[in-house]
Amino acid sequence: MTLQLIDITVRDKQAHPRLEGRMTGHVRAVLSETVGEREQTHELAIPVWADVAPDASEADIDMALMVKAADIIARLKANLAGGSS
Repeated sequence: MTLQLIDITVRDKQAHPRLEGRMTGHVRAVLSETVGEREQTHELAIPVWADVAPDASEADIDMALMVKAADIIARLKANLAGGSS
């Protein structure tokens, strides 16, 4: 089984209501899973948060949120790989 990230984008984001400097949001991730000859596409909405500098640009905020989501996906892949051995 292989699992690959084929697309990742920020779906929505907003400042945390109580924690200054923290952004929350959802990242849309599209994964391609191959099992034998069969390929399946999965679209996920991953809730994420990131602490950002007050002068961070929108692009920096988006990147921070996508990096958090990519880390979650990497942990998922590692857990799946460990369970299939």
